[in-house]
Amino acid sequence: MTTKYIFITGGVLSGLGKGITTASIGKILQARGYHVTAIKIDPYLNMDAGTMNPFQHGEVFVTFDGGETDLDLGHYERFLDVEVPKYHNITSGQVYYTVIRRERKGKYLGQTVQLIPHVTEEIKRRIILVAKREKPDIILIEVGGTVGDYEGLPFLEAARQMKLEMPSDVLFVHVALVPVLSTTGELKTKPLQHSVAELRRVGIQPDIIIARAPKPLDESTRRKISLFTNVPINAVFTSHDVDTIYKVPLILEEQGLGRYIVTKLGLEPREPRLDDWVAFVRSLEDGKDEVNIYMCGKYVKLHDSYISIVEAIKHAAAKLRIKPNIIWCDTEEIEKEPSKVTELNNADAVIVLPGFGARGVEGKIEAIRYVRENNIPFLGICYGMQLATVEFARNVANLKGAHTTEVDPNTPYPVIDITPEEKDIKELGGTMILGNRRINIVKGTIAHAIYGTTEIVERHRHRYEVNPKFFKILTEKGLVFSAWRSDVPRVEMIELPNHYFFVATQFHPEFRSRPLRPHPIFVALLNAAYSKKHGLPSPWSHVLVK
Repeated sequence: MTTKYIFITGGVLSGLGKGITTASIGKILQARGYHVTAIKIDPYLNMDAGTMNPFQHGEVFVTFDGGETDLDLGHYERFLDVEVPKYHNITSGQVYYTVIRRERKGKYLGQTVQLIPHVTEEIKRRIILVAKREKPDIILIEVGGTVGDYEGLPFLEAARQMKLEMPSDVLFVHVALVPVLSTTGELKTKPLQHSVAELRRVGIQPDIIIARAPKPLDESTRRKISLFTNVPINAVFTSHDVDTIYKVPLILEEQGLGRYIVTKLGLEPREPRLDDWVAFVRSLEDGKDEVNIYMCGKYVKLHDSYISIVEAIKHAAAKLRIKPNIIWCDTEEIEKEPSKVTELNNADAVIVLPGFGARGVEGKIEAIRYVRENNIPFLGICYGMQLATVEFARNVANLKGAHTTEVDPNTPYPVIDITPEEKDIKELGGTMILGNRRINIVKGTIAHAIYGTTEIVERHRHRYEVNPKFFKILTEKGLVFSAWRSDVPRVEMIELPNHYFFVATQFHPEFRSRPLRPHPIFVALLNAAYSKKHGLPSPWSHVLVK
């Protein structure tokens, strides 16, 4: 079967949820038995998302092969339950860098190198490369930004050319805002009309319109959109506001989007199998017993900075049929006013979040001390594990002034230090320990009870590690190193055997959590939170040292 290509563009404003729409389209096609994958195009000049501020761009999603990518690849992986390689995130920086390097090597044989055809040919090459390598039935290509952005024009031109070259194999879906006027409650289609006009100006006529609106479109509004965009009314759909993103595939399927796409692309009509997905969404809604999960970090003002962790919590909650109440805790505020740490008394569990740098660090350490001393279920992720080690060194092992050399290069007790392979690296982009690594779990530990195996694979994004010089004193004082990298003697998990639930990981478990396969660490944390709230013994009482 020839690979089909579906381009998803956006109009009016960014942040409409094109990534969720793309993942949802993929889900309803995958439910029909088609092999689906997805690409995210980001028009910025960065090579990847690795050096971008989470406040501006949200979470950096790490792929299995070590890519630092746009967070939308996380949506693709979660909805489709696939592992997406890093070359599925295409940026202007990658494209221009490749074209310039080729020009320097004389690959263009004396031609004048131009946006068209050289840049657009490189864009098309990267898209078609996915088809050649993976041979999917359908590739979804989400074009970042909004129609009319200067930096996005080469990608739209490449898409236009692909439609010209493969008219029966390329489909255009345009997602645009249809706001409701607060004074009248009326749906306003003019912004969408203008964005489609802008798209047509660059030679692209959308085949399908998906209106992002607070409520479903009525028939007259759909007719108006159809009339002014030259799109058949049965190709106008609504992605209206819902209480969980996992409902989006269901509401689009209910409107007939999957059936329309299959027909338009000339594919074999098949009935979708979404029973498991429906059951998962129902489990999200069925959760009645609420647990308070405090998320402690420094990027908490933009929740997208930790989106994979939030979603992993939801996956685990659905499995346990409980309702997670996520409360954001700014560790900078604890630094400024340490007494605020007592707010964690209201927590059923605390997660100390990943991050880098000195800002908010002492607040994180204080939060860790408080949950350790007050027996509150705890999970530390990456930097959270490193700072849990620092806290233990300071307050249990009595190594006063212990720290990570990332924050204090002159600490007398560098219990966290840069890894040997990172010491001489000067460039920042793409140079961390990234992607999947094999890990061995120590038998008889809480980690072993959680995973039920001694060998796992998890994703990484870090430069620092627990300093081997302090292994002996930390373990003598009661810190358990419960998992190790299989290829180097590097600590991957720590735990406290005399605590209700105190586990921390150097790796990022959130990147491997899926709606229908929640990550066992998040299931364990929520199970502990629920049990502690109801005065039950720790679920790991058989493991804990009394």
